[in-house]
Amino acid sequence: MIFSLGLALSLLIGVSLGFFGGGGSILTVPLLVYVFGLDPKTAIASSLLVVGSASISGAYQHWHAGNVEIRTGLLFGAAGMTGAYIGGRVGAFLDGTLLLLLFASMMVLTSVAMWQGRRARSGAAPAKRATAHLVLQGLAVGSFTGLVGAGGGFLIVPALTLWAGLSIRSAIGTSLFVIVLNTLAGFLGYLSHVEVDFMLIAAVAGMAIAGSFLGSRLAHRVDPASLRRAFAVFVGAMAVFILVREADQWVSTAKEALPDSGPQMVFAVIMLAIGIAAGRVTRRASRDPLADRTFTDGAGI
Repeated sequence: MIFSLGLALSLLIGVSLGFFGGGGSILTVPLLVYVFGLDPKTAIASSLLVVGSASISGAYQHWHAGNVEIRTGLLFGAAGMTGAYIGGRVGAFLDGTLLLLLFASMMVLTSVAMWQGRRARSGAAPAKRATAHLVLQGLAVGSFTGLVGAGGGFLIVPALTLWAGLSIRSAIGTSLFVIVLNTLAGFLGYLSHVEVDFMLIAAVAGMAIAGSFLGSRLAHRVDPASLRRAFAVFVGAMAVFILVREADQWVSTAKEALPDSGPQMVFAVIMLAIGIAAGRVTRRASRDPLADRTFTDGAGI
């Protein structure tokens, strides 16, 4: 009964991917933890493969429509894959509950970003390519992707519009391509220290891919702004649920969960700095005076 319910809910992962161009991992990790009963690290590793597999379908559709800039995607994706693999390996040294709390914190940021909407450049005002910034942002997003299992599209799309000069359609399509690369690299990083149930992953991914086609159809029939805000409320509520549920348990074991070695402390400081910098990048993209169109996607979140 629980397994059937979980598979039915897996459709929502695909609906989100098909409608918004992303949002898959925001639903996948809680589903795997609280419905299928996986431990946090196994859920994160499984989520990476599920979201990567489901994003292939969306990336292919955008590529077929000419919305994927392969060279830009490979540049951003190469840096992202490096960060994602490192993040996946580092996950072995962090407490599973702490990873869930980090994931819930990202859900809060995602909820706020989706509620407010963001702005991106149109094709009429291309930006000057900033390769160094693009590589650094790819490395930062990849690190978060590998560590907590989130695709990071709400950071990838602004980066591609701000520093690669892509139109919104190309940014979303290229973002999905990058997400495929990042999630697979992050999964390989986790696979070195986590065992996953490939049959379960295949079942969830299959339902998610089916749901993505439904989401694509809904995109032409439902007001995107209204659904975006409804999804933002849902994500925010889910984040609060995870924070309340996991925070009490984590506080009681915080001493054991906190980094206790020099390398772990250095990594924690670096990740904090990356998070602050990534947030500034997102705000900079949303306030760009050259932007002339609000977009509603949360690609690959």
